[in-house]
Amino acid sequence: MSKKKAQASDDFYGQAAGGIGVLAIAFGCLAAIKDKLGLSWPATVLLTAGALVVLGYGAWKARTLVMRLWAHKGQPGTTSRTREAQPAAVSPQEAPAAGQEAPAAGLEAPLADAEVVVAHPELTAALTTAGAIGASQVIRADEVTTGSVQTGDVYDFLVPKGRTYEDVEKRLGTIAGMFGVTRLHMTLERSRDNERRVKLLKLHEPPFTHSFPAPTRQAIETFAGVPLGHDVTGQLGGVPTFDKASLLVAGMTQMGKTTLVNGLITCLLIAYGEFDLYLLDGKFCGLTRFEPIATRYESSDDPAVFWDMVRELNDLSDSRYAKIKEAIRNRQPRPKFRPVIFIVDEAADFFASGATNEEKDQSKQITNDTRQLVSKSLESGISTVLMTQRPSMNAIPVEVRDQFLYRMCLYVASAGTAKVALGDTYFETVAPINPALLDPDIKGQAVLFANGRSTLIRGFNFEDEFIWSVVDEKIAKHVESLPEETPLRQAIDLMRSKGVDFMTTPDMAPALGILEDDPAKRGKKLNELLGGPPTHKNSQGRGYLLDDLIAFARSDS
Repeated sequence: MSKKKAQASDDFYGQAAGGIGVLAIAFGCLAAIKDKLGLSWPATVLLTAGALVVLGYGAWKARTLVMRLWAHKGQPGTTSRTREAQPAAVSPQEAPAAGQEAPAAGLEAPLADAEVVVAHPELTAALTTAGAIGASQVIRADEVTTGSVQTGDVYDFLVPKGRTYEDVEKRLGTIAGMFGVTRLHMTLERSRDNERRVKLLKLHEPPFTHSFPAPTRQAIETFAGVPLGHDVTGQLGGVPTFDKASLLVAGMTQMGKTTLVNGLITCLLIAYGEFDLYLLDGKFCGLTRFEPIATRYESSDDPAVFWDMVRELNDLSDSRYAKIKEAIRNRQPRPKFRPVIFIVDEAADFFASGATNEEKDQSKQITNDTRQLVSKSLESGISTVLMTQRPSMNAIPVEVRDQFLYRMCLYVASAGTAKVALGDTYFETVAPINPALLDPDIKGQAVLFANGRSTLIRGFNFEDEFIWSVVDEKIAKHVESLPEETPLRQAIDLMRSKGVDFMTTPDMAPALGILEDDPAKRGKKLNELLGGPPTHKNSQGRGYLLDDLIAFARSDS
């Protein structure tokens, strides 16, 4: 230990002596310079220090120039200016040239065949940071096409080999942040012929900041499916069909659900062909515009009314399945049925359970029958649309909610509430859109989740005059399709020719050839002649409503 201390002491004395020597030499040099130039001591020190700094910078600059010249000799045909202008260029080992095979593992491509690949700076930076592509990968500038639409900019590009559009779709929210916008500003469309091709739309402003005009009849008729609203570019968006599919619509109150479903029914009347419409209006007047063409229309918040309609449709479904089985047994073609669409506004009210045991039992039975209707009636051509302004966990029973193929959610206050409407695993799907991010001041906005994909749409807001014209046209077409010689068609034509909505039995019976004097017999014969439509009594007496006769004719066809 004493030897180490002695050695350390000798080292210290040696370093101190060397330091004193350096200081003595430096002082001597400074004294010589001072005497030679005749300067003061401070000026001499500053001048010497400045000279040393200049000499050091010159040596560094010379070394850098030599290194650049040496690198230039190793890469023929490439100047230092070119390399500085292309910082994002990569070697062929990182991005093989189009049409060339990637080098085998462990082998390097010859430098003589190297191709300078220019990266698209904006897309490469955004996708690399978001993790959609690897840190060593780039989006090639020569594989990017940019354009614009009415509402934003479109990037059409290929992701590097080994990546697909799904890598971009899964990280769309992070990519939107890289572009300085929100997830609602970004939409992605995949190619149908290349898994690597991506079309990315970035909106100039938040979606639906400006409303789009309502679509024309021709646009609705030519749409490939059933339109539900405009997408963020102003194009029609919707679902391919309501055949074997049902729809759940949820959202907070005053967010535009009823307006949206009125637009849906209008589009169905224009483009979906012939179908029977069952309407239960829990708001009492939200669906009244379509009462004249409904096979059955009820305006009520009584669970018993809802249950009665559900059981009626379940019975219809059972009878249709019986016909299908009979056709299969007899090796006959499967029968085609007229589609039925059952639309319920404020559906949550009908699943509420009362305090008594009887009310609780009724609620359970309603839930079971509704689950059966939604899940088992699709093959028989019956589809259900339920709307609720209370998308809470208990608003619509989970065994009913799980049966819906299509789901739509307007603005809600939290992501948890959105899961109730869109499904518990919705935020694990590809590129989900959180309905809690929607602008509550823009009515009718909704996230449509159909066939595993999310789309942001805004429902149509048709003018009442347009809706009434569609309803009247549908009524006229149906009446014209009835055989002219039938008593029901004659009664409808009689009332329409006189311009009345109600006609008493004494006024109608003689026109149809019934001359019975006894009022009871006359009424019975007339009802039998017409086929048994419902009668109506008011201050004028007992008779028939035009809307009831038309609805009866629809249900009988």
